[in-house]
Amino acid sequence: MLVRMSFSRPSRNPAVIFDLDGTLVDSEPNYYEAGRRVLEQYGVPGFSWDQHTRFIGTGTRETLEILRREYGIEAPVDELLAAKNRAYLELAGAHTEAFPEMRRFVDLLHAAGVPLAVASGSSRAAIEAVLARTGLGGVLTTLVSAEEVAHGKPEPDVFLEAARRLGAAPGDCVVVEDAPPGAEAARRAGMGCVAVPYVPGTAGDPAFASAGLLFPGGQKEFDARRAFEWVTGRATGGN
Repeated sequence: MLVRMSFSRPSRNPAVIFDLDGTLVDSEPNYYEAGRRVLEQYGVPGFSWDQHTRFIGTGTRETLEILRREYGIEAPVDELLAAKNRAYLELAGAHTEAFPEMRRFVDLLHAAGVPLAVASGSSRAAIEAVLARTGLGGVLTTLVSAEEVAHGKPEPDVFLEAARRLGAAPGDCVVVEDAPPGAEAARRAGMGCVAVPYVPGTAGDPAFASAGLLFPGGQKEFDARRAFEWVTGRATGGN
């Protein structure tokens, strides 16, 4: 397993902020299907998975604003957003799974008393539904949606608000992210980053260069114990 680890350690009293979609849970297929259905409903058939992947890590509203412009959809973005949220919640309620090794990472951090939060580009309703469906809601109770801040990723707003709610300084926070916009948002927030690319082909994106710990192969390479040791400063070495 090839893992890039920096020698710059996080704070001795870290807080950890998780992205949700593609990081904690494998929700991207549901987001793709919800978006495909909505686009088809508004006269845009044939939206593919490859087209969807370029928006991974971008907030739902920002994604719909781009698609609305590209396809000349006349409906207001709020209407599209409401339609996509309805479709997504239906899909997420039926099937959403947490990545097993990421769940282990959450459990290790929680057992060690590390403050935890979720900061996501999804709606708050979607965040709550997914965490309830996966059983993570009892541990991850500090939540920030992009709906609650002025700007989505790659701006740092959601992470800074999560730090504020945790009562943690940004420099004491580590973000766990799967997408370049989220890694860039962590950098702009002045936070450390554990990067687990959802699309392994993006591992070389410049936004991941600032990550202190990078698992280039994504979830299949992610090691909860190694990430825990790096975040808490308990590791004895790195490579």
